Amino acid sequence: MRTLLLLSGLLLLAVPADAHTGLSVSGGLSGVLHPLSGLDHLVAMVAVGLWGAQLGRPGVWLLPACFLASMMAGGVLGMFGASLAGTELIIAASALVLGAAVTAGLRIPVAAAALIIAPFAFFHGYAHGQELPGAANAWAYSVGFLVATALLHGVGVATGLALRRMHQLPAVRVLGAGIAGLGCVFLINLYA
Repeated sequence: MRTLLLLSGLLLLAVPADAHTGLSVSGGLSGVLHPLSGLDHLVAMVAVGLWGAQLGRPGVWLLPACFLASMMAGGVLGMFGASLAGTELIIAASALVLGAAVTAGLRIPVAAAALIIAPFAFFHGYAHGQELPGAANAWAYSVGFLVATALLHGVGVATGLALRRMHQLPAVRVLGAGIAGLGCVFLINLYA
């Protein structure tokens, strides 16, 4: 129950569906705040943890680790100013696809799940890297967004495992449906 309250609190702090606001703080704090500043990032990262919890070991730690590694690669590319088309579309789609995987209780090999997650993570990282504040230390900023992302994955894992222990697996699927629904809203907003 505490985990659900924490998750609810994090969702209330998020700015709806636009994480790319050019936060005015610099360095590590800016990196920490960036994944928390947009609901599109926040829910996708929580979904990774929820799906990992559904898959069990080794998915419970491998999916978040895969996300973090791929996100960092995208972040580096973004920091160097490379141009990638469709970033916002892929980030919005990540909430829909990852939420749908949780809703369906999709049980596939962990390697296959990692292959689904990695491209989404790359684009999330790319968006973070593009938002590196001009005066910020790139290393501190990177560590900040990695830590915040790991914490969001942890919220998803803890929520999923807690609900499993309480024999409330349908609640995990309801959370997944909510995330997938938000993904639909994000996609609609891109074309509205």
